[in-house]
Amino acid sequence: MKKGNSRFEHYLKKIEALLEDAVKDPNPALWLYSHNARTPLFMLEGLSRLYEGLHNKKKFGKLKEHFKLLEDGIGQIDYYEYYAKIFLESPTIPVHVREYMQAQAREKVQRLNDVLVSEKWITEGKKRLAKIKKSLNKADWMNQKEEVFAIRSFYEKEINSIHSFVKQANGQFTHMENQVHEFRRDVRWLSIYPQALQGMIQLSNSGLSENATAFYCTEDIVNSPYNVMPDAGDQHWFLLLEKNYFYALSWVIAAIGDLKDQGLQVFAVTEALQQVDQLSQEEAHQKAFEMLGVSADFETNILEKASGIVHEYIDNGYLDRLIYHTAYIKASAVSE
Repeated sequence: MKKGNSRFEHYLKKIEALLEDAVKDPNPALWLYSHNARTPLFMLEGLSRLYEGLHNKKKFGKLKEHFKLLEDGIGQIDYYEYYAKIFLESPTIPVHVREYMQAQAREKVQRLNDVLVSEKWITEGKKRLAKIKKSLNKADWMNQKEEVFAIRSFYEKEINSIHSFVKQANGQFTHMENQVHEFRRDVRWLSIYPQALQGMIQLSNSGLSENATAFYCTEDIVNSPYNVMPDAGDQHWFLLLEKNYFYALSWVIAAIGDLKDQGLQVFAVTEALQQVDQLSQEEAHQKAFEMLGVSADFETNILEKASGIVHEYIDNGYLDRLIYHTAYIKASAVSE
């Protein structure tokens, strides 16, 4: 049985339902942001990214860009809303910086509203959705066995790409957005694909990784709903990931994410000061440290922490051991 199309359809139905409710609201973009439309869009973007790497590169590349445009739009709203709230709680951040973040959030909402109309996501007939479904119906899908081996190969290529990225930085990150944030984006996809594929990827425990990964397997990580694999359904061919190495991956994503959020607040204040006070990038950057009440080596310390986390994770081979096996298993045995 070929399951590729049904995976897209699963999340397209979620998006369609969200759009039907959003269009009833005076502010559809804000409604989508407030009702977590970003998650199914991430899944659709992840599926498109994955299948673009397997086959039909042009077709799935175009689909990826459509989903990414909406996901990025919601992400930009989230960015400015997040720091607007953070700065509201900080007495050292002046009012005009907070107001800039709030104004940018409103601007990003309006921009997404424009995209929803111009790209025909919420216009009569929802032509964008109809075109996407038509395109998917014409795709040349693989059967389960072909697909599982292709996805294993795709994972291996992604892992090699992450190694190359870290190697280019010589193991020491020096830039928050282009390195720390980019590294997190890359490894995060490895944790998104299992959810997007709806049961084709499962976790397996060889019993050989528990001691090595004990540091990473915190209660929050082990019990995270994002680390529970979807039910196997009628899937029979599986890509198995080593459970504890997957938990380690999840811990690294969370830890780097926390550091990224801390570091990007300097960028947020710097941007506001450049735009509102007409300061140079260097002047705004230095003033941002003062307003946030942090030392000039604040960013350097974050970069060193992030580098240390990545260095230990990569050098211990935990990423290389993430893939455990491919297997044919009765679906009932996996679901039990």
